[in-house]
Amino acid sequence: MKKLHTVRRPTLATLWLALALTPWFTGCATPNGQTTVVDAITSAPPAAGAIEAPAAPANTTVVAVDNLPPPSESDESFVAKPIDPVEPGRPVDLFDDKARVDLWARVRTGFAMPDIDTDLVRRSEQWYAQRPDYVQRMTERGSRYLFHVAEELDKRGMPMELALLPFIESAFNPQAQSVARASGMWQFIPSTGKDYDLKQNIFRDERRDVLASTRAALDYLSRLYKMFGDWHLALAAYNWGEGNVQRAIARNEKAGLPTDYLSLRMPDETRMYVPKLQAVKNIVMRPEAFGLELPELQNHPYFLAVPIERDIDVALAAKLADVSLEEFRFLNPQMNKPVILAAGTEQILLPYDNANLFVKAIANHHGALATWTAWVAPKTLRPADAAKQVGMSEATLREVNRIPPRMLVKAGSTLLVHRSPNRDTDVSEQLADNAVLAFAPDAPPLKRLTLRAGKRGETVASVAQRYRVSASQVAQWNKTSANGRFKAGSTIVVYVSGKSTTRTAAAPSTRSAGKAAARPVARSAAAPKAGPVRMTRK
Repeated sequence: MKKLHTVRRPTLATLWLALALTPWFTGCATPNGQTTVVDAITSAPPAAGAIEAPAAPANTTVVAVDNLPPPSESDESFVAKPIDPVEPGRPVDLFDDKARVDLWARVRTGFAMPDIDTDLVRRSEQWYAQRPDYVQRMTERGSRYLFHVAEELDKRGMPMELALLPFIESAFNPQAQSVARASGMWQFIPSTGKDYDLKQNIFRDERRDVLASTRAALDYLSRLYKMFGDWHLALAAYNWGEGNVQRAIARNEKAGLPTDYLSLRMPDETRMYVPKLQAVKNIVMRPEAFGLELPELQNHPYFLAVPIERDIDVALAAKLADVSLEEFRFLNPQMNKPVILAAGTEQILLPYDNANLFVKAIANHHGALATWTAWVAPKTLRPADAAKQVGMSEATLREVNRIPPRMLVKAGSTLLVHRSPNRDTDVSEQLADNAVLAFAPDAPPLKRLTLRAGKRGETVASVAQRYRVSASQVAQWNKTSANGRFKAGSTIVVYVSGKSTTRTAAAPSTRSAGKAAARPVARSAAAPKAGPVRMTRK
């Protein structure tokens, strides 16, 4: 039998330490048919996801930070009453049978979907059974989040099979990114993420947020079940899109065929979707039958939520919590930058063992919490010029803001920059929620060329063709229409590169001996360096 490594979870003793602060605890909380990049194994079964519409926030435990003196070990009057991390009003005995039961056993008892038994299920079972290392990585990652998902499903009265869905979507990797830009363990594409009120900007991407994405995914699955009245069809719609499933049902109805999941004509990925989930369900039910042993998981939360009151560097937050950066990012994968903005991030997630350490350490920390802040470009700038204005090296500014080569930073863009005495305040909520970073091509310097139309005039199109610019640009520079015509002897302005100016000024082309082309009559050294150019009058 292939034994999977056991994931270290908080012990009951450390839970007492973490819950010693509970008097301050309060509750808080793709395109269709796209393949998800979930793991290093390139031969993994294809995954997918597509989602829609927000609901109430999920519940998890919050540790209050402000005015929280550490309890004295000698103070016998300090007695903390443990509370349920998801339902704060319900007392909990950390040594009762519920806390000590294997989480996998709880998941098994919540299975409620009808089973399917097909060759596709057998094929998926075999695939997983032949890759114990992959299953090990998948279940170890999932151990961080499985209790939270199970709690949310129980509260909503939804079948526990859905707790296994992230295994299919992303191998329970909240940092997974698909080629179609679907992201997170539930795999949202940008547009559906916005539909579900998942914030996406340069600072954070809530499609990867463990709590927010779980809330949104379960909202959508619940809506799909109400729509189709069948969990297998709801899952097909989750993968393929509800419209596609409705059309497939309509086709079968018209042909007098059954309309259940196995009877519909679907793309291969959707056809494999429910069989893959069934295979994982079968492995969870009887791991020994597949030569596997699942890691032991206890039936209590893996993490607490700790409010963030001030901007703080990601590296410092991990250090104060005494967790590795890798572990911190697995629990807080929504962070896009090396700083956490308090105005845009209500809380961070930390393991039970480390939440108490963080609360004490941040209260006793001296010095700056954040070395980064946000700066809005006052005008369109080259990265070198922006770096000079904020007192950074161009290389660092480019790296932290992911500025592509040969690009300008457009006016109004928000850049992450080093804090300084004149930039020492926390980022505002408006900027934290709405920051954008836009680029424009850094075109070569342009020169202004003044022409005179010939005796028979000149069309805008012919001037544009000659100087290899667009007719709309010529029209803009001369305040006319793209299909217009210049009168004989009128002045025409174009902007061209230095190379084009020299060539065309020396030898303006003519289309025929009887038609005079516009001739260059003057050249100015002053010209815009890039971007759209307006006509300047002589």
